Amino acid sequence: MIARVFTDAIGTTIFSARKSAPRHHLGRSGTMTTFLEEPIAAAPSSTALRARVPGYLAATALASTSVIVGLLWDISWHRTIGRDRFLTPAHLAIYLGGLVGGLASGARVLKTTFAGCPEERAASVGFWGLRGPLGAWLCIWGSFAMLTSAPFDNWWHNAYGLDVEILSPPHTVLGLGMIAIEMGAMLLVLAHQNRAGGASSALGWLYVYCAGIALLMAATIAWEYTGFPNMMHSALFYKVSAAAFPLFMIGPARAAAIRSPVTAIAAVYTGLTLAMMWILQLFPATPLLGPIYNPVGHMQPPTFPLLLVVPAVALDLLLERLGGRSKWRLAAALGVTFVLSLLVVQWFFAEFLLSPAARNFVFAADHWNYGSRLGPWRYEYWNLDRDGAGRWSGARFALGIVWAMAVATVTSRVGLGWGAWMARVRR
Repeated sequence: MIARVFTDAIGTTIFSARKSAPRHHLGRSGTMTTFLEEPIAAAPSSTALRARVPGYLAATALASTSVIVGLLWDISWHRTIGRDRFLTPAHLAIYLGGLVGGLASGARVLKTTFAGCPEERAASVGFWGLRGPLGAWLCIWGSFAMLTSAPFDNWWHNAYGLDVEILSPPHTVLGLGMIAIEMGAMLLVLAHQNRAGGASSALGWLYVYCAGIALLMAATIAWEYTGFPNMMHSALFYKVSAAAFPLFMIGPARAAAIRSPVTAIAAVYTGLTLAMMWILQLFPATPLLGPIYNPVGHMQPPTFPLLLVVPAVALDLLLERLGGRSKWRLAAALGVTFVLSLLVVQWFFAEFLLSPAARNFVFAADHWNYGSRLGPWRYEYWNLDRDGAGRWSGARFALGIVWAMAVATVTSRVGLGWGAWMARVRR
């Protein structure tokens, strides 16, 4: 399905005549300036247009996929094997994504600058005398950041330890580069979708796919606080979820050209996570970096994805029925709905994931790092909201859920504003 979307996206009509609207572009100095976008000329015939559509649109989407697949693979590698060498298959997948995204976007910028037709130049922004889509510039920056971090990261590990802190300076640069690749790919497809005026379902689905990768990246960043079922009876889990997920579910959905976009974005996140979870378990592997307290025998999979599809369905219904309401009222309804629906499904699903019934290939529960000292703690709940006597406090938990609703309201409002901007992006 995804391969077909990529193929269809390359041959889809992307230019259409629309009125001008306020836009931003990067001037020669690199600063952001406001201007009124020139009207994009009427689209030529579909045959001529297909000949002009570059393959970079599919290439950057595939680059974004390679980056997130490599990241999940790398996390599994560290949990199973440790850091044995720099050029692991997981690292190669990450840097291949950065390289492909940068080269494809760079080629697009050069083509637009020196051989672009009037329609292509009108659908671009300028930077240092060159012209290209906004998403292409993000991908180029992300590629430079990722490739620059590679030798720095190798030196850092050799100097300070083979498997040290996740948030090291080279990892921070690498992470920002990966985010830029994924956001750039999403914006590239978005601009094409908006110029097509909803005439291409392939572009709409490709955009939703890229948005799902962005949501998966947010979930990966928050994984330490949201990935384990042991956390799902604590208010902290819902606070972190409220801060991370509504923004990447509601924002991109407001600009999507398909029905039920929030559900579709959550489905992409779920499908990619499940695919990596099931595939990685098939490969045998043994730890190579001590101390080894848990001698695992195969790649440790990601934890089962959060049931974000359930709140996504509720958010889609609210956006459809209350879309014309005050933005803050709509954001409050979205935030409260997100937290309550997530609470209902994850609270009980956590109990299942901690039970023997989930310790199988399908749900992949009870998988731990090679350095974990196994004990009863892995079947207990962590970070529970307790009173002064150390007992679980329903009042403290309820107060934490109220705070989570407030956080979700803010991130939902930011998402609505972000989505309104993205719905106008055509460059």
